[in-house]
Amino acid sequence: MTKVLYAEDELFLGKIVKESLESRGFSVVMEPDGGKVFSLFKKENPDICLLDIMMPNKDGFEVADEIRNFNETVPIIFLTAKTQTEDVVRGFTLGGNDYIRKPFSMEELIARINNVLRNKPDNKSLGDSITIGKYFFHITRQTLNDGTDEKKLSYRESQLLKILIENKDRIIDRKDILILLWGSDSFFNSRNLDVYITKLRSYIKNDPALEIITIKGVGYRFVMA
Repeated sequence: MTKVLYAEDELFLGKIVKESLESRGFSVVMEPDGGKVFSLFKKENPDICLLDIMMPNKDGFEVADEIRNFNETVPIIFLTAKTQTEDVVRGFTLGGNDYIRKPFSMEELIARINNVLRNKPDNKSLGDSITIGKYFFHITRQTLNDGTDEKKLSYRESQLLKILIENKDRIIDRKDILILLWGSDSFFNSRNLDVYITKLRSYIKNDPALEIITIKGVGYRFVMA
């Protein structure tokens, strides 16, 4: 049975959608408080997330960002009355798989849920790990292990390290990394990239053969001596 995490603060609408999904064979856990959704996600391990945008304490975008930093593959569908193009773009940039504007029919919602689930990536098709120096980088688990200690990486830390490894010994343009990871090379995202680079350097500091070199004004080069 497909488990759905449904975040919606309009309780009347939420009750209708929840009962309709359950009548179609879905298992549904619902949460109206945006600040509690991520904890519920970790507890329930759902197959798909339906996130309303406007919720108390944390909006759907913030919740999606939390989920994506923890799990890169679980499908996310945004449900919202917001119609601005920038909101749609932001939703996809944060890793959303689909975006449904309210009001919507249950037939449309179920069709989109089934479509997203059909296209869900199969983690088993990805490589389990890559050896870099003294470390094993587990892509699907998002961990870095040196044999004695295992570091859990966030989604973007993991993706950034993957990009660096795939382009080892080559200069990677900073703007290209920003577009790949955030979809925008804004000042805010640029500062976030600086933080992630610093974190990755701290994670690999015990192996002097590995280095992330800053090419001033251009980007980065990952070297493995």
